[in-house]
Amino acid sequence: MRKFLLASLYGALFFAIDIHAAEPKGNEAALKAMSVEEVVAASKASVVVVTIADRDGQQLGLGTGFVVRSDGLVATNLHVIGEARPIAVQLADGKKFDVEEVHATDKKMDLAVLKIDAKGLKPIDIGDPESLLQGQQVIAIGNPLGLRHSVVSGVVSAKPEIEGRQMIQVAMPIEKGNSGGPLLDLYGRVHGIITLKSQVKDDLGFAVLSSSLKPLLDKPNPIPMAQWVTIGALDERQWKPLFGARWRQHAGRIIVDESGRGFGGRSVCLSKQAVPEGPFEVAVKVKFSPEDGAAGLVFHSDGEHKHYGFYPSNGKLRLSRFNGPDVYSWKVLADVANSAYRPGDWNHLKVHVEEGKLQCFVNGQLVIESDDTGFKAGSVGLAKFRDTKAEFKQFAVGKSLAYPDEPSADVLRRIRNAANEVTHNNSGSNELVGKLSSEDTAAMDVLRREAKQLEQRAERLKELAHAVHARRVQLELSNLVNKSPNDFDLLKAALLISKLDNEELDVDGYMREVEGMVEELKRSLPADATEPVKLAALNRYLFEQRGFHGSRTNYYSRSNSYLNEVLDDREGLPITLSLLHMEVSRRVGLKVVGVGLPGHFIVRFIPSKDDPQLLDPFEGGKAMSLDDAKKLVQENQRRELTPEELAAVVEQSLEPASSKSIILRMLSNLRSVAEKDRDTDALRRYVDTMLVIDQEHLEARAFRIDLNIRSRRFKDAIADIDWMLDKKPAGLEVDQVLRLRGQLEAELKSMM
Repeated sequence: MRKFLLASLYGALFFAIDIHAAEPKGNEAALKAMSVEEVVAASKASVVVVTIADRDGQQLGLGTGFVVRSDGLVATNLHVIGEARPIAVQLADGKKFDVEEVHATDKKMDLAVLKIDAKGLKPIDIGDPESLLQGQQVIAIGNPLGLRHSVVSGVVSAKPEIEGRQMIQVAMPIEKGNSGGPLLDLYGRVHGIITLKSQVKDDLGFAVLSSSLKPLLDKPNPIPMAQWVTIGALDERQWKPLFGARWRQHAGRIIVDESGRGFGGRSVCLSKQAVPEGPFEVAVKVKFSPEDGAAGLVFHSDGEHKHYGFYPSNGKLRLSRFNGPDVYSWKVLADVANSAYRPGDWNHLKVHVEEGKLQCFVNGQLVIESDDTGFKAGSVGLAKFRDTKAEFKQFAVGKSLAYPDEPSADVLRRIRNAANEVTHNNSGSNELVGKLSSEDTAAMDVLRREAKQLEQRAERLKELAHAVHARRVQLELSNLVNKSPNDFDLLKAALLISKLDNEELDVDGYMREVEGMVEELKRSLPADATEPVKLAALNRYLFEQRGFHGSRTNYYSRSNSYLNEVLDDREGLPITLSLLHMEVSRRVGLKVVGVGLPGHFIVRFIPSKDDPQLLDPFEGGKAMSLDDAKKLVQENQRRELTPEELAAVVEQSLEPASSKSIILRMLSNLRSVAEKDRDTDALRRYVDTMLVIDQEHLEARAFRIDLNIRSRRFKDAIADIDWMLDKKPAGLEVDQVLRLRGQLEAELKSMM
């Protein structure tokens, strides 16, 4: 970075020089220099838009690429495509292609070559960047700030080395979205790939030499997208999709969209769970749109086209038997309407299967019974039809499954009484409508005000429900952590943090998922595996086979702090990936502790005999030296430390982080993101949780005082101030705090 800034400063001071085009040499002498307009016209068809998707399938980033081979190879920057995300390429004529494979990558040079299913493309000729002269005119075509196929022209100002890479420094405006685009000379040849924008001067940028592409084209390291995309990828140990469509998982849900290849757009996703001997039940919650679509359960599947299906469609509940791949083999066994079904909302579907009897339930009510015996065994799973976009959650198969949403009679009575108390009367009767219609227009205003108040009350009730949920999770977390502060289940505690924001999170389910990973890893180890062999196998399993990696494209997403989503997407922060590494290591008999360096969390492997080894899970478990750690620590300091200061900071940082401090650091990360997002409710939730775990956390308490003052919750702020005045922690300015308390008391009285 320091070299980059020095190079940028140099570029900011360069003097004016004549603009000209380097003449071709040898056999190239017949080439004719073109105008900027002619170069753009000749190259535009070869320049593409590269987009990547976020965790929810929406566009997250946009960059540029260019065709390097007619059979569908496109070059761009590695940082444009991020890691593990779906990638799409749009040609100049508007045609869009999903990337089939990441054909080759070079992390050091920040280059990637993508493969799309397209023929007859027009590649750009690769030039010789060594022939570029200082002052030579160059052109960049890209997509800055989403302005597709924009053109800028400038000159080569220098060819510095930056962070170990030979670069082309250009005097031209470079913006976000230009990255990955070609840097062309006036003969239409690409000499560089736009990579960096100067942090010092607006009209200054840097490009990687185009010659760096040659090794990637000669010796590619292709990765099919099925292996590349771990963001939202279904766990292949648990699910097997059939007949196309896009199945993915996110935050504990299975999501599917796009039409399947089966008749009627049918697509199936079979569970790999063992199906019990009959009788058994299979259940799921489903929500989909549009309502004339269809999505639900399948059972007794042969793994191909034959299976039963129970699903809502057009507002009705349908039980069908699919005997083959076409419409002629589809038999509807029942198609009924039932008031228990809630259109456009989550609905709980369940099928009870026993010899000679099928029973289908929606939201706890029996809606279909059948004695069809066409199929008697097979897999269970999920299905969708047509262009339906569907979400599934709480899928389960077992001997007997309870309806999860059915309250007891006593709970139901209390809920109804509360609802009556909210609404006060049964408005909407014909008598009441007739009476109000004779009133003037003020009656409608009153009704609207009443409706607004009911909406506000509903929002407050939702907030209350969220607060009650958060309090229950906080108490569970507090009991777990404080019962045994130095020896508690760190994995469970991290999942409980995730549950603060996700009421439906199945903590035990994700615990079982990690245990399944551990068992799979153990089976791959030889009986006499040494500690180094175990560690190498663990790193290979987590970072190569399973695809866990550091989040660079969307680092500050809260998803990176939710351990369940890290497990789903195989992408996370240094601390969440380190925590997973530690927990899997512990379960296979390795001692790996957390190390909280300033600004970066790593782990330390402590073998029984040899010296300890630092590892960085964010970088795929890469080994770190002490010098590497010092460099990392210095990069996160606001000033240059002396060698003695740096050594002291590193020595202190290398002490094993306690489990409690890890949990608090995770909450602090979430708090920082919520503060950036100005999400006051989430801020309060995270800070409250920190203080439930550690009452002595003064920084969190001071933050909560400030938060309560800003929210005008003066009574709550005073309660925290009184705690501080009672404890009198070191460094507390008592007189100043007392003055603040007096001011808040005055504010509180003025509100009464």
